[in-house]
Amino acid sequence: MIPYAAGVIVPLALTLLVRNAKRDKKRGVTVDDVGGEPGHTVRNHRFKDPVSSHWEDISTLPELFDISCKNHSDRFFLGTRRLIAREVETSEDGKVFEKLHLGEYEWKTFDETLDAVCSFASGLVGIGHKSEERVAIFADTREEWFIALQGCFRRNVTVVTIYSSLGEEALCHSLNETEVTTVICGNKELKKLMDISQQLETVKRVICMDDEFPSEASSTWTTTSLSDVQKLGRESPVDPSFPLSADVAVIMYTSGSTGLPKGVMMTHGNVLATVSAVMTIVPDLGKRDTYMAYLPLAHILELAAESVMATIGSAIGYGSPLTLTDTSNKIKKGTKGDVTALKPTIMTAVPAILDRVRDGVRKKVDAKGGVAKKLFDFAYARRLSAINGSWFGAWGLEKLLWDLLVFGKIRAVLGGQLRYLLSGGAPLSGDTQRFINICVGAPIGQGYGLTETCAGGTFSEFDDTSVGRVGAPLPCSFVKLIDWPEGGYLISDKPMPRGEIVIGGSNITLGYFKNEEKTKEVYKVDEKGMRWFYTGDIGQFHPDGCLEIIDRKKDIVKLQHGEYVSLGKVEAALSISPYVENIMVHADPFYSYCVALVVAAQQTLEGWASKQGIEFTNFEDLCAKDQTVKEVYASLVKAAKQSRLEKFEIPAKIKLLAAPWTPESGLVTAALKLKRDVIRKEFSEDLTKLYVS
Repeated sequence: MIPYAAGVIVPLALTLLVRNAKRDKKRGVTVDDVGGEPGHTVRNHRFKDPVSSHWEDISTLPELFDISCKNHSDRFFLGTRRLIAREVETSEDGKVFEKLHLGEYEWKTFDETLDAVCSFASGLVGIGHKSEERVAIFADTREEWFIALQGCFRRNVTVVTIYSSLGEEALCHSLNETEVTTVICGNKELKKLMDISQQLETVKRVICMDDEFPSEASSTWTTTSLSDVQKLGRESPVDPSFPLSADVAVIMYTSGSTGLPKGVMMTHGNVLATVSAVMTIVPDLGKRDTYMAYLPLAHILELAAESVMATIGSAIGYGSPLTLTDTSNKIKKGTKGDVTALKPTIMTAVPAILDRVRDGVRKKVDAKGGVAKKLFDFAYARRLSAINGSWFGAWGLEKLLWDLLVFGKIRAVLGGQLRYLLSGGAPLSGDTQRFINICVGAPIGQGYGLTETCAGGTFSEFDDTSVGRVGAPLPCSFVKLIDWPEGGYLISDKPMPRGEIVIGGSNITLGYFKNEEKTKEVYKVDEKGMRWFYTGDIGQFHPDGCLEIIDRKKDIVKLQHGEYVSLGKVEAALSISPYVENIMVHADPFYSYCVALVVAAQQTLEGWASKQGIEFTNFEDLCAKDQTVKEVYASLVKAAKQSRLEKFEIPAKIKLLAAPWTPESGLVTAALKLKRDVIRKEFSEDLTKLYVS
């Protein structure tokens, strides 16, 4: 009894001290002598000026990688699972699913990886690629992606990164605009390239990451496997040609939410600044860590994270969202998912993945019911009370007891060894954050950044247990709020300053490739030479210097998976449906899909109903019928496909409305433009039902 009492009382006695320390801790500090537009500026509390490099004599990424490989030469670095078997399963409804049986991780050491990188860099020269030409990497995340990237850097070749899921039009635009001459891709992506080969203006060479590829590809371009390029490089080695800090390392194409994607130009110095900053945030990063890599390397969040892991000597194991856990869609039943095989200590996650973990656990708990559910609910409530700062929550030995009895099996879902999670790409709900904290037992570092800021902006510290905030400025950044009077956000607002978020520092990229007009619109250089990016997001600073995102200037919403939806663009596309009189698309950042309120065209819809023999008492009754909703929705999907909308841009659910929106109703302006805020409030109950039903 005495040990138990000590296990409870001692933590309780310390809680008050810890809570007060956290409450009084300044994570961000106000800066007064900042150039540029007037505003409320905050910096990281540990660094007076933005950090450019963590190392005195290193200013580029290949220099950093070179030194890291030599310092950690014999340690495991890049790991990939061998494919044991590929099977096809057919469900009861006739659907066919591919299932994979994957083996254990097979590793390359840092020394072996450096050899592979050097061989690829030399082989690139051997196949005729010149340093002033650009390479595009168009593939899923895998170790060959990382090797190719570092090989290009070693020859001062600018890399154009393209999402493997990008549509044909955006893919053509990205490759043609950057005048890419060599594309590095997987077998799957090569087939996509072949479909648009006649539209590609400058591509001469294709390097396939897989040894086997369609023979037809060689008739269009000079097509070589990555392993053959490396073999050529080993036979004819070439000295490296390291870049300067100001040289462009990557042209990273965004998702293209407002039209065709824009290419953001990142220098080696930009990426190095973010890497340097992140290294100071995550506690005790080092050789003992293992990182699970599965998010797209074409996204700056993953590219920066893997660069950090490479720098500190950590092992990186590659996987995919479809093979991540034992119950993932492509994993054969009874075999291991990636996290079970790897047992990572650090992961980067988007909120959608974490939401799935939460929902999966809750479904299993609810299905068990009885004593098991009551025990889980009680243990969760006790730990939640403690995390929220209560003296009387589960601390000490009681915490260990619940970890052993209740939460241990849940932690095994993500490998059982996880000690830190980095979340970014979209807002993370407070409910999910708390759930992961308790059930997975790992703190979540939530960050805020953009492609244009090289993922740098803000990041929550490991001991910050608050929810709904994105932390204090990273050491590489100054974060400024400026007035946006039109939206009613001012830095003089009480109790907290509010305004548009502007980020400055050495991580701010050069701008958009071949788009000077857009670059001048959102990038500014102040009288002191500091570069600033105007994000269009609205935020407020808490007294401890932590940022909270509260709004966005434009009608563009980032969904849970990180995709941007331009509401106006989607509405314009769907308005061509003959059943639509008016439409408002609504997107919630905490969900992976959007929904829509549709004012139905009465004459057209009643004409359809008459032909179908559908009886109805009035137009409102007709709009409420399931078959009517299905007919209108099918028409919207058809219109969306005609306008080549992406899947995530198409509303997943709709609500049909019978009453028209008029200026008299207050829902549209005199010019018949939507009053979004008014409509959201008027139909808030309908919008909520579309998401929860």
